[in-house]
Amino acid sequence: MAADFDLTLDCADAKVLAEFWKTALGYVDEPPPAPFTTREEWLAQFDLPDDDSADDGAWLCDPDGVGPRLSILKVPEPKTAKNRLHIDVRVPGGGSPGERWARVRAESERLVKEGGSVLEEFGGHHIVMADPEGNEFCVAAASA
Repeated sequence: MAADFDLTLDCADAKVLAEFWKTALGYVDEPPPAPFTTREEWLAQFDLPDDDSADDGAWLCDPDGVGPRLSILKVPEPKTAKNRLHIDVRVPGGGSPGERWARVRAESERLVKEGGSVLEEFGGHHIVMADPEGNEFCVAAASA
């Protein structure tokens, strides 16, 4: 049996990054674990430093329960190097290679409008992008 897993992104601004990744992945804010009704209540059970707040993190999930959860956590140090692990955003839909590539380009353009940036384009295959804090990810067509 395969293990469940979550992905975690370190960041400087959890709210900004959460909004970007909700848009990019179609994810939603994950509700706090039962019996808590807010993230603030849930966080209060931990012995966190006084300057920590619920705004220092975001917890996202696939509304269909299929994809991994994504935690976005504020850290004090800045990003300094290329990611060793990155997310591939797969654009759905079949059709010809040209049609699939047009959807990949349209998705990358949409994500640029949301604060992402294009780093490199591998024509017909995938586009390497960065989120608003410079975390690299790729946009590619879903497997046919």
